[in-house]
Amino acid sequence: MNIEQWTEVIEPKRSLFDVNLKEIWHYRDLILLFVRRDFVSQYKQTILGPLWIFIQPIFTTITFLFVFNKIAKLSTNGINATLFYMSGITLWNYFADCLTKTSNTFVSNAGIFGKVYFPRLVTPISIVLSSLIKLAIQLSLFVLVYIAFLILGTQSFSINFSILLLPLYVLTMAVLGFGLGVLFSSLTTKYRDLSYLLVFGIQLMMYATPVIYPLSSTGGKLRTFLLLNPMTAIIENFKYSVFGQGEFLVSGIVYSVCFSLLVAIVGIIVFNQVEKTFMDTV
Repeated sequence: MNIEQWTEVIEPKRSLFDVNLKEIWHYRDLILLFVRRDFVSQYKQTILGPLWIFIQPIFTTITFLFVFNKIAKLSTNGINATLFYMSGITLWNYFADCLTKTSNTFVSNAGIFGKVYFPRLVTPISIVLSSLIKLAIQLSLFVLVYIAFLILGTQSFSINFSILLLPLYVLTMAVLGFGLGVLFSSLTTKYRDLSYLLVFGIQLMMYATPVIYPLSSTGGKLRTFLLLNPMTAIIENFKYSVFGQGEFLVSGIVYSVCFSLLVAIVGIIVFNQVEKTFMDTV
C-alpha cells in the first residue's frame, strides 16, 4: 500500500505566541521578492524615481532650517543646524516608514492572503527590510553632507566610538516599527479609524522626539515625558555619536530595547489571533 508523502502540512496555530521561524526562513526567497516589489513599486510610476529618496530628507531639512532655526530660533547645541536636523530626520524616517507601511499589512494584502498560503509575517518583515535599503541610502547622503561641511570648516570631526552601536539603534527601530505596525495592522482590520489616528500620532510623536531640538534643552517633567518615548534615546545617542555633543543615554537605550521587544511580542500575539479570522472583517 502506497502512503502519500506531503511536502507541506498546514495546521491551526496551537498557542498565542506561535511563530515558526523555520517556516519563515523557508520562505526567505519570497521575502526577497517582496522586498524588491516594495522598493521598485514605490517609485515605478514617478518622474524622478529613486531620486525621491534623496529629495525627501533634503527638502525636510530645508523646511526645518527655515521654520525652527531661522524663525523659532531653536538651539541645536552648537551643532551645524543642517547636520543636526538631517541626522534626526534620517533615523526618524526609517522608523516612520516601518510603522506606517506595516500598519497596512492586512488591508493592503487581503487579495494575496485570501488566495495563497505563506506565513503572514513574511509581509511586514519584507517591508522592514525594504525600508532598510532607503535608510542606507539616506545615511550615505548624510555622510556626504557631513564631509562637505568638514571641508568647508563649518563642522569639526567629532565622531566617537559609540557610533559602533548604530546597528543596535537600527535593529531597535526596526523591531519597534515592526511591533507597532503589526499591532495596528491587526486592529485596523476591524477599526479602520485607527489608520487615521496613526498618521496623526506619528506626526505628534516626532515632536516628542529630539529631532528638531537637543534633549539638553529640556528639563523637569518635560524631560521625563520625552524619555518615555523609546525613540528619544536612539536619536539622542546617534547625535552624540556623530557630533560629540548632547547626552549618551545608557539607561535610555536599554529601555528602548526592552520596550521594543515587548511591543514586538504583543504585536505578534495579536497578529496571530487576527490572522485566523481577518478575511471575515477586511
